[in-house]
Amino acid sequence: MAAARRLKRVVASQPGFLALNSSTDPANVSSSRRKRVNKNKKKNWNKYSEIRDVEDFLDDVRFQERTSGGLLSDKSDGSLFFVDAGGQKKPAQQEPPAEGKKRKGKASRPLRIDLILQNDSLIPPPKDILAHQQPNSKKLRRIAQKAEQLAAKGVVPRNQRRLLNRCSAPRITRKAAAEANNNPEREFYNIWGEESESTQTDDSWYLEQTGKKRVKRPEKMNEKPSVLPAVEVIAPGGSYNPDFLSHQALLLEAHEVEVKKQKEEDKLQRKLAFNREDTATEETVFQEQVEGLLEEEEGEEPNKEEDDIPVGATALVEKKTEKQRKREKAEKIKEQKRLSQRQQTGQRQQLFQLRSIKSSIKLIEERTRQRQKQRKAKQEAQKALPRRLGRLKFQPQDLEVQLSDELAGSLRRLKPEGSILKDRFKSLQKRNLIEPRERAKFKRKYKLHYVEKRAFKAIT
Repeated sequence: MAAARRLKRVVASQPGFLALNSSTDPANVSSSRRKRVNKNKKKNWNKYSEIRDVEDFLDDVRFQERTSGGLLSDKSDGSLFFVDAGGQKKPAQQEPPAEGKKRKGKASRPLRIDLILQNDSLIPPPKDILAHQQPNSKKLRRIAQKAEQLAAKGVVPRNQRRLLNRCSAPRITRKAAAEANNNPEREFYNIWGEESESTQTDDSWYLEQTGKKRVKRPEKMNEKPSVLPAVEVIAPGGSYNPDFLSHQALLLEAHEVEVKKQKEEDKLQRKLAFNREDTATEETVFQEQVEGLLEEEEGEEPNKEEDDIPVGATALVEKKTEKQRKREKAEKIKEQKRLSQRQQTGQRQQLFQLRSIKSSIKLIEERTRQRQKQRKAKQEAQKALPRRLGRLKFQPQDLEVQLSDELAGSLRRLKPEGSILKDRFKSLQKRNLIEPRERAKFKRKYKLHYVEKRAFKAIT
């Protein structure tokens, strides 16, 4: 209520407002009959609070701001009043125009709907703070101030000095650039062809503008991940009206694919199969259940073999005599001499085996060349195959084959098979552009809880 009393005092002090008498004030009239309530409770704050005079005051303040741009008490007399010096005389009433003529001012008069939609408020729009903000403004201001100080001292920054040095360097004009476009003897230039080496290496303008050299593009990025075409043409037997031999060849290919799948399934079944002889019978189950329940007969204790192992036994090593050590040393020297003589004789014999050695070397080199060719051929063949890019292996798409009795013979009766979207998706996987994927499995977070309603229980 203190805020309401303060606003009442502000209303009374404003010259642009009319004060209400106590007799005509509906709030005073109703105050004598007002119900006494407890204002300590929050539910009675808005219900029994006198805020009508405050709202009227705020509405009047907004109206004054909207029409005159501020409060009338703050305005000067010159902005509110003017001296009527008679004004211009009204023009004489013109005669109504003829039926065939149009009034000149009618075309320039705006429409009523446009006048309604015009903004007549004198309150300026709120200032957009974000439009005036600039990232790193403090840092940029400091850099600009430092540049001004250096410029006042006559110091040129390093970046500008480098640019000036590049610009001052003499440029070599090309012959092709100096020639006129209408010269019939100029060289032919294909605008759709690949860029020449000269245009690729000429980075002077880029270096001048950015102060950096271009990053060299790796050669591997120019290579395609696969040599396969984007759209593969189907075999002739897949046509809507193929000849007999091509259709049979396509059927044979599809048959081989199905046979291979069947063999893999049979192989898996054989591995998962179990031997029926190893299965438990009633007799073996009974023996396992009664194991340990029957008492063993006396005198049938298991035999225990005890091995007598001497503890702390040490092997006595006989010490060699001086004569034995000399004999072993002489035998070792003799063996070394024999091996060295054998190696020398082998090297002398190799002189007479130069032809056979050369032939063996040629044979080894020929084998190496053959292996290199095979390795290259294998690498070229692998370029046309999908690589392992992820945890899943690429699965080729099933062949779209029609049986002999399903052939339409005409495009009108042809039934569409397969899916273009699936075909493009498999093509991207086959060309190593994306990894093989599988559809994500739906995993329920919470278990389903089944509840029978009363109506259902009453029926059942």
